[in-house]
Amino acid sequence: MSRKYLVVDDNAEFAENVAEILTDAGAEVSTACDAQGALEQLRSTRFDGVVTDMRMPGLSGAELLRKLRVIDPGVPVVLLSAWAQDEQVVAARRMGLLAFLSKASGTPHLIELMEHARRDASVVLIDDDRALVDNLSEALACRGFTVCAASSVKELEEIAVKPIAALVDVRLPGAIDGAALTRVNELFPGTPLLVVTAAREFEKEGLEIFRKPFDTAKLVARLEALAQKAGAA
Repeated sequence: MSRKYLVVDDNAEFAENVAEILTDAGAEVSTACDAQGALEQLRSTRFDGVVTDMRMPGLSGAELLRKLRVIDPGVPVVLLSAWAQDEQVVAARRMGLLAFLSKASGTPHLIELMEHARRDASVVLIDDDRALVDNLSEALACRGFTVCAASSVKELEEIAVKPIAALVDVRLPGAIDGAALTRVNELFPGTPLLVVTAAREFEKEGLEIFRKPFDTAKLVARLEALAQKAGAA
């Protein structure tokens, strides 16, 4: 069965070009020229992935993502942009992104990402180390995982997905050690917790701990096992 994608861009020619490329790769693709049209289609169709421009009249791609998550929390989303303010990307990542790509980067990587994208395979990542978040998000995207990234306990409140796992740093600015673990348990009860920390003294029975610098391949393999257990497509 072919995959179904939705491409959203106010530049109709660009949207059609992306749709044609994804169609040639074997997918069934719909397009929308604005956020409102995209939301209407999302209410009636279960897509395997959404590709949307970051900057559009009316609602931006980040604002579309916020509304989209209410309708379909589990759909993978790729944001495309020729330009975007850094804070917009950070805000979008809190709501869950498969990837953020530059329009100038071409489409081969987009095709690969969409082919590996999994529905209902979101991972919450709570860490204030921006480089680690970027690198780990990229590694997880290649395996089809959507990452919802937060750098503080407060930012957890914006996450609107049901994750298959949470990767949590126990030491965050402005919070007591372990506060993020407590809040994740409150917001996402029953979600498997994997601690990622440089705090050598931290120990807690029953928790899996990955000490920084950890082996990314081993962490990804653990998430693969959790995804299979959760039945993530």
